[in-house]
Amino acid sequence: MQEETTRKLVEVTFMSVDGVIDAPDIVREARQYFSSSDEHSRYQHQILFAADALLLGRKTYETFAKAYLDMAKTGKGAPMAFVERMNGIPKFVASKTLKTADWNATVIRGDIAEEVRKIKSQPGQNIVKYGTGPLDRVLFGQRLVDLLCILVYPFALGHGTHLFEGLKPTMHLSLSDVKRWENGTVVLEYVPRK
Repeated sequence: MQEETTRKLVEVTFMSVDGVIDAPDIVREARQYFSSSDEHSRYQHQILFAADALLLGRKTYETFAKAYLDMAKTGKGAPMAFVERMNGIPKFVASKTLKTADWNATVIRGDIAEEVRKIKSQPGQNIVKYGTGPLDRVLFGQRLVDLLCILVYPFALGHGTHLFEGLKPTMHLSLSDVKRWENGTVVLEYVPRK
């Protein structure tokens, strides 16, 4: 008898060393660490190409759709194989406000945890979620994230939204891997503690 397997949900996010994940100027400050690093490109390529679907919150979906469609037109911003994969891969967008979505996306609403469980139970590769925000209260609260990858860029921002702000209940993780890159970025990979 073959053992039933579920797809893994892999969350990838970045933050400053002071724990900020969102602020009006964070991408501008972080750009130097992700735009010119071969290590960063290889890592992101590995994560994305091991997946066959994305799970996004509305804000990340809207930001990414615009950015990656623009990159496809200009040929600038990221390696084209990565851009083509981002534009082509199916996406699931958790939103209470979106009625429809383009960019090869399906809106999921209602019981988000149950919908994500259904997606994870379908055959396929990993599902990647980029960014950290309100959707994580559901995903981590229901123990749906299988691997959390935090890219810590070596700058302090001093303002903005912090990682896991407002998350309940308390979550315990086990550090599964650490990567150090030449530009000072540290990648921390965590799995849920059993």
